[in-house]
Amino acid sequence: MNDVQPQASHQGGPSDRPQDEDGRAVLRNAGARRVGMAIVGLGGAVATTAAAGLELLRTGAAGAEGLPFARLEQQVDGLADYDALVVGGWDLDAADLAKAAEVHRVLAAQQLASASPGLSQLRPWAAVGDAEFCRNVVGGNTAVAEGRRAQSDVIRADLRRFRAEEQLDGCVVVNLASTERWPDLDEPALATPEAFEAGLDADDPAISPGMLYAYAAIVEGCGYVNFTPSLAGDAPALTTLATMRGVPLAGKDGKTGQTMFKTVLAPALRSRALTVEGWYSTNILGNRDGLALDDPASLASKLSTKGQVLDQILGCPVEDHVVRIDYYRPRGDQKEAWDAIDLVGFLGQRMQMKVDFQCRDSILAAPLVLELARLVDLAQQRGQGGVQEQLGWFFKAPMTTGDGVPEHALHRQERVLLDWLLGDDATVLDPAAAAASLQ
Repeated sequence: MNDVQPQASHQGGPSDRPQDEDGRAVLRNAGARRVGMAIVGLGGAVATTAAAGLELLRTGAAGAEGLPFARLEQQVDGLADYDALVVGGWDLDAADLAKAAEVHRVLAAQQLASASPGLSQLRPWAAVGDAEFCRNVVGGNTAVAEGRRAQSDVIRADLRRFRAEEQLDGCVVVNLASTERWPDLDEPALATPEAFEAGLDADDPAISPGMLYAYAAIVEGCGYVNFTPSLAGDAPALTTLATMRGVPLAGKDGKTGQTMFKTVLAPALRSRALTVEGWYSTNILGNRDGLALDDPASLASKLSTKGQVLDQILGCPVEDHVVRIDYYRPRGDQKEAWDAIDLVGFLGQRMQMKVDFQCRDSILAAPLVLELARLVDLAQQRGQGGVQEQLGWFFKAPMTTGDGVPEHALHRQERVLLDWLLGDDATVLDPAAAAASLQ
């Protein structure tokens, strides 16, 4: 394993990175790396669960269940250890993460007790918010800055301080904030990097808080993950900027429960030539994400990503594809996703399938967030900027380059991801062991 550390680059690009004799970027020993996770929405249920999971992993109080790439930790050169992930971030609620985790009621009592000493040391940084984009989630822990340029400067300063204080070798910004309403994509400020810069100076109301965090990540050379359905790093201006600066982008809207099972079941139904006449999906949840989605403007953003997958997988439109999400406070993080599927088979005979997934929303999402931070950091070490299509496996609405059509079928997405992770451009320390660990 090579222990050479790449030179720091605020652009995150490959130009200053040492190379081997074949011209490939030399990766630093992953065990020696410290990778920051700067989380937008640090006090939310998913973020507190991810932070608690890291604490429990470090103390040996939890195993690697639910972490898809845990067994590759010592196999792929440059893939950071979970123990090397350093958590920080922003939230409109200033409560430390131990108090936040207690409110969210995701962790078992013993888990909360074990993780609390570490979680209590984590307090969110003052956040940038805008009720015009997310009405149902508010708080008093707001950054003191007038106008969008000043707000972006505050976020950038937070990232620089985080890097310096924690002596980080890499940093990834992860958007776990509440869903924002959908903006008008025809707004000039969102079209090009130059127009976006002008929009910041003019305090253009088309620029959302989510976009400010994505912009700050890109210009500070931090990889960026959008785990929400909000328009952020996928605004055309920011996608172009990330490509220009060699910063990796991944998104969007984490695929964890109901939609994940759709992308497993739909290919199977197509392979047996069963016609999907209708697919009715409903969800109830009572966490902060559910509260945000109780606002119709935010809900519209979410439904747009959940409703896209079937037509592409099945190769034909499903006219009666209905998706509902209802905020139901008593459930908290214990989401229930129910599907009723109407099928037509041989001789025109009708059949039905019903799926009732009683899940823990944050328990499904948190490990994917940890894996995304490691993989986006790996992409940045490899000098791969712009949209990371190989990470579409994680998302309901995978980002693509240009006019590319996203792949939604989970098994195909997995093959693309593993080919990238273990393929020709990768340095695999023990190929046989790596392949065996994924069986």
